[in-house]
This record gives sequence, C-alpha cells and structure tokens, in this order.
Amino acid sequence: MKKLLIPGIALMMAFSSCSKKEEVKSAEPKGFELSNTMLESISTAKAEKKTIEDFYSFYGKISADRNSYIDVYPLVGGNVLSVNVELGDYVNKGQVLATIRSTELAEVQKDVSDAKTDLLVAQNNLRVAKEMYEGKLNTEREVLEAKSQVQKAQDQLQRASAVSTVYNVKNGNIYSVLAPISGYIVHKDINKDMQLRSDRSENIFDVANTSDVWAIMNVNESDIDKISLGMKAQVSTLSYPDKVFDGKIDKIFKIIDPETNAMQARVVLNNTNGLLIPDSKATINVSRSEEKTALAIPSRAVIFDDNRSFVVVFKSRTDVKVREIQVLKQVGDVTYISEGLSEGENVITNNQLLIYRSLTN
Repeated sequence: MKKLLIPGIALMMAFSSCSKKEEVKSAEPKGFELSNTMLESISTAKAEKKTIEDFYSFYGKISADRNSYIDVYPLVGGNVLSVNVELGDYVNKGQVLATIRSTELAEVQKDVSDAKTDLLVAQNNLRVAKEMYEGKLNTEREVLEAKSQVQKAQDQLQRASAVSTVYNVKNGNIYSVLAPISGYIVHKDINKDMQLRSDRSENIFDVANTSDVWAIMNVNESDIDKISLGMKAQVSTLSYPDKVFDGKIDKIFKIIDPETNAMQARVVLNNTNGLLIPDSKATINVSRSEEKTALAIPSRAVIFDDNRSFVVVFKSRTDVKVREIQVLKQVGDVTYISEGLSEGENVITNNQLLIYRSLTN
C-alpha cells in the first residue's frame, strides 16, 4: 500500500513544480511599451542635415520709412478754422488736413488778378498792333514787341497761379493744408482756433507711409563683427510676440553713439497689414550661415542630465530608446549634433522627459 502512494506523491510534486515555473514565467516583466494615451500625446522630428547657422539677438524699435515720411508746414500764418484729422488717422494724398484763414492770401490773390489783367491788356495791344500793321500804320517790329509783352504777361500769370495752387487758395482768404502722400498721421501740432505765426518754423503734421517700415537695431561695439549686409533677420514686437516678421539687414550705419556705445543697423520690413507700429519696441534676431552642414534636431528634444545630453529615439511604440548625443552647437530652436544620431532617425520632441525617466529608472 505504501509503495502505491509514492508515485502519487511524486506526481503531485511534479504538478506543483510545473505550476510554480508557470507562475514565475508569467511574472516576468514585459518590454517597455508606450500606452495609447502617451502615443497620442507625443510628437517626433527627424534628424536632418542642415547648414549650420549662427543666430544673434539685438534690441531696437520700429521706425517709419524716412524716405516716405513727410513733414507738413503751414505756408501762411493765420487763424486755424478746422482740423480734420487726429494722430493715428490714415489719410489719402490730397485730403484736407486743416483749413486756415489768412490775410496773407490777399496778396497772393491780388498777384493772380493783376497778372490776368496785364495779360488781357497785352493781348489787346497785340491785336491793335496787328491791325495797324495790316493798315501800314506801324512796323513789324512793333508787332513783335507786342507779342513779347503777351508772352511776359502769360509767364507772370503762370507764376502767380502756381503760387496760388501751392497755397491751396479755395475761397477768398481760406487756405487748405493737404496731405502730401497717403499714410498715417504720426505727428500733430495744430488745434482748432490756434493762431499760427507767419514766421513759424515748426511743422504742424507728419505723414508717414508705413507700407514698409524699418526695424532699427542697436549693436554694441563687441557685436559689430557679428553682423553684415544681407543677413536674414526675424523681428518680433511686444504687441505681437507670437508673430515673426522676416527681413534682412540692408544698411549699417558706421557711426557709434557715444552715449550708448552702440552702432545702428536697419532692417526693411513689409507692413502692408499695418501691424508694425512706429516707435514700438522690437527684438531683432539675425542669422548667418557657416557654409558647413551637420545633423540638426529641434532643441526641445534634447534632455540635459548629469552634464550629458540625451534624446529619446522613437521607432515604434515598443521600440523606444534613450540615446546619448554629442551637441556640436545649439542655436535657438535648433541643436546641431556631431555624434549619437543617424540621419533620418526620429526623436521625441514633447513629453520625452517622462519616457526618459521610465526608461532610465
């Protein structure tokens, strides 16, 4: 009876041993795998060869294009009857900005009237001279003299009319100040009922065409060698921090301001949308190519840990690895790599720190 029990005990022990092995086997951890939620939340970027560019940041301000910036002066003194625009208004060329009543216009009108009268007299004298010449009562020389007087009277009327046009004489002694170009009113120093002196030297309006504007950047002496004509520039302002306006350096002013120890450079920007406002503060980032290439990835993909740089390389949800890299240069949003990655490999650019910790802990 005892002999029969032994095989049964052995069989039970064998079952027990197999069960324990199966439990151990099932308890072995699986390889790392991204969850569906994590997979949907990440984004990747390819390591690509790019020309290495250096970026430098400078501060400055937006300025109206001085080639399209007109000072408007009053041509006569007098009493201001109306002012039709305010600072920041857009005006069209020829639009009436203000009207002024001036006694000085009486002299202008008198000159026009006198010139018209002189022309009529000269023309009548010429008619009489021609009739007398036909009747053999005078000489051809007298006819030519009469023609000369007509020409002089015509020239005088033309000059007087031109002056009247410049003064925009419309009704009696009313003078209209007109916009010389289309643009924005960026300066105004005139109000209704103001008395303007005839010897006033200050302008009453500034009109600026801001379809193109300048970004004037201040360059410290130590940074002068970093800029050159033609360098690409990206401009941002406090008003629109998320917008970037592209241009290039088209002029460098080779003069250092003794008060700021800075030199200025100019970037021309298209402003047809009107977002760039003169005198607003600006940050100007300029770039220069080094004429050599390297693998580049977004700077946000790089993890700096224990004085070393890493990225998380993504091939599939089950094939994600931490890779140490050697950074050649970091320039703004771009990091150039000398070792650690191959062209075309994908690196995770957001939420990679969580994955990095999961893989390294």
